[in-house]
Amino acid sequence: MKSDEVLGCTYRAGFAVTWVLVFLGSWIYCIATYGYLFGVGLGWLPSAIVATISAFLWPLLVIAGFWLYCEFTK
Repeated sequence: MKSDEVLGCTYRAGFAVTWVLVFLGSWIYCIATYGYLFGVGLGWLPSAIVATISAFLWPLLVIAGFWLYCEFTK
């Protein structure tokens, strides 16, 4: 495999994992904040928007998480 293929495959895998985790987390937050009716019924829409934006930027999230880990485990 070429390095471009490996990077593309890695980015897509990170995108998928990040999207699922952020979507579920924000949807649970919507349910807890707005109740069952609005949280389940309408909470999926803002959750999908937030998850898509976060998934596109997942490399920045990994770098920020690594920096926070290093900063607070000194």
